[in-house]
Amino acid sequence: MRNLSVVTEFILLGIPHTEDLESMLFVLFLGFYIFTLMGNLLIPLAIISSTRLHSPMYFFLCQLSVCDILFPSVSSAKMLFYLSGNSRVISYAGCVSQLFFYHFLGCTECFPYTAMAYDRFVAICHPLHYTVTMSHRVCAILAVGTSFFGCIQATFLPALTFQLPYYGPNEVDYFFCDIPVMLKLACADTSALVMVGFISVGLMPLSCFLLILTSYSCIVCSILQIQSTEGRRRAFSTCSAHLTAVLLFYMPVDLIYLRPTPSPWLDATVQILNNLVTPMLKPLIYSLRNKEVESSLRKVLHHLGFRPEQL
Repeated sequence: MRNLSVVTEFILLGIPHTEDLESMLFVLFLGFYIFTLMGNLLIPLAIISSTRLHSPMYFFLCQLSVCDILFPSVSSAKMLFYLSGNSRVISYAGCVSQLFFYHFLGCTECFPYTAMAYDRFVAICHPLHYTVTMSHRVCAILAVGTSFFGCIQATFLPALTFQLPYYGPNEVDYFFCDIPVMLKLACADTSALVMVGFISVGLMPLSCFLLILTSYSCIVCSILQIQSTEGRRRAFSTCSAHLTAVLLFYMPVDLIYLRPTPSPWLDATVQILNNLVTPMLKPLIYSLRNKEVESSLRKVLHHLGFRPEQL
């Protein structure tokens, strides 16, 4: 019989079909990563520095920016490390941690989008009740609740994945530890777990997306009843940035986790866009579609030493 030993470390093979492109990818992804960190650091600074932006909508936007700082770091930091010529080895505990924090931050990010949609729903459809419904206490409960439910979801997924036995094969054909690629290395029948994981990963984002869709259906009906053209334009402008960010967030999730037949190269490409490009674009989306955020960002950049003509 063949000797079997418990796996204590894994080897990340990286993005499929990108051999001999490590140096170019390192420079490209490092640029994305730096701009992602800078952009998402500026958004909280802009909101904190402007009293006009001290409202529930921007409170949740700050929470999203924090997630967009941490979320790319979970997978991209290790990827940049081995693309620069260092070891591709990741420990068993490191792989578990990577999977946990990736799904924890991803799940946590679903809830602020839902809370922001509800905030817009109350502000547009029930403006007289806004200050009571979206009080500081309610916002604090929603913020803590998002992290709590994200932690529950993220604890369940690694427990489901790593309760399987891992013997012998330890080469991960991907650039970070994620559920689909880890299940391929398990020395057990994973068909039932694939179905459970599919339902678990998809159910929570789908529920949040349906709540967002319901909120915006009510919002559109209310906006169409506004008599003033300027009023309708301002209402649509306020919601358009959030809707764009929601679509950018949910489309990769659907492509990666809800397809019946996974494709390693396509999944890796979508994950790169989801991990690095989308978090980099979100500050631009919110600043370009929101004059108050744009104005506050200009002031922050001016204080940091940028000239107005450079902005």
